[in-house]
Amino acid sequence: MIVGIGVDLVDIPRFERSLARTPRLRERLFAPAERELKPHSLAARYAAKEALIKALGGSDGVHWTDIEVASEPSGKPVFALSGETAATVAARGIAAVHLSLSHDAGLATAYVVAETADAGTAAPGGRA
Repeated sequence: MIVGIGVDLVDIPRFERSLARTPRLRERLFAPAERELKPHSLAARYAAKEALIKALGGSDGVHWTDIEVASEPSGKPVFALSGETAATVAARGIAAVHLSLSHDAGLATAYVVAETADAGTAAPGGRA
């Protein structure tokens, strides 16, 4: 059962300027494995993290560096959650999180769908 949907759009040039102005953003927003990626890839990952927070219904218990966007061998993007964020997602009964990323024409976008295993599992915020 789908319990949350999130989408986010990032202006890549604006995001690049933010990274240049505030170099510590890389450490605050990205897991170590993500930090050396090119700005367009970082912008897409930032959009993914924002979309995940929206799909979860808020940022309580979620930490930016606990959310890593990785790739399966096929290239499909997936979340690798750790720490308190992984515990928060599990506590909300979320069994699967689906992610789609794209970037083109100076924009990066992400779409996230969070789902439980069945209709009897708790939704974000503890609602069933």
